Amino acid sequence: MPFIFKEKLFTRDFFITYAWLLGGCFVFALGAVLFAEPNRFAPGGTYGLSIVLHHLMGWRTETTALCMDIPLLLIGIYFLGPRFGIKTVICTFAIPFFMGIIHETYGYQALLGENQELLSAIFGGVVYGIGIGMIFKSRATSGGSDIIAMILNKYTHISLGQLVILVDCSITLTTVLAFGEWTLPMYSWIVVFIEGKVIDSVLEGGTTYKTMMIITQEVDAVKKIIIQDINRGATLFSAIGMYKGEERKVIYTVLTRQEMMTLRHKIQEIDPAAFINVIDSKEILGNGFSPLKEEN
Repeated sequence: MPFIFKEKLFTRDFFITYAWLLGGCFVFALGAVLFAEPNRFAPGGTYGLSIVLHHLMGWRTETTALCMDIPLLLIGIYFLGPRFGIKTVICTFAIPFFMGIIHETYGYQALLGENQELLSAIFGGVVYGIGIGMIFKSRATSGGSDIIAMILNKYTHISLGQLVILVDCSITLTTVLAFGEWTLPMYSWIVVFIEGKVIDSVLEGGTTYKTMMIITQEVDAVKKIIIQDINRGATLFSAIGMYKGEERKVIYTVLTRQEMMTLRHKIQEIDPAAFINVIDSKEILGNGFSPLKEEN
């Protein structure tokens, strides 16, 4: 589990990190109270299961989730060691605290009103994603059902990603058993899908980068476009073509989507026979992009 960073007390990094953490917990609580709970969505995790129990038994969602999270945290420490850190403990208690405040001040009705399940799933996924993304940004984890996946990963060696999906989908399907409505897990899957996309955006930013591998006879002309016109860097490799055994030059560069389109158009003009491989790059660190030293 990678979220085991410690910030020095009362430094700038300390305050920013815990602002991300507590802000993420509050936004997550908003998503649960305003979108998931009133529409009976169960988008995985202990809170998804708690929402089902809330509608079946009348139990408060935040209290039920806390009652499940604390034993899971202790079980996780027993099987995996004390790897979760103080931030996960804070998150375990902060989310139900914020949910209780929102319930007391706002109530239990859906923000978008009744019969707005699709819109609630879409906006719920966005809000959930922002909240969890902020928690991850603080280098923490919300614990909960993720701990179950981590324990199963240790003893089954099935990938953690697959186990998280398996556990969350099992929780999502409980809405069918509880309420007999096949549409409910479908709405929950919409929440989960959008949530995942938003988490990536929060963690990686909205900019999409493209890695380009270019083989061209007009190396100098392409170099000039990249360095002088687009104002980016590039690396030149020597390679051997396997078909004819001839030496070729390969240009490696990373650009934004707009810069990639500009370069591709220019190469088409100067060397229509060029070979270009464009690869999506989720995260680029280093000079000219995000700093290698992590910042909050």
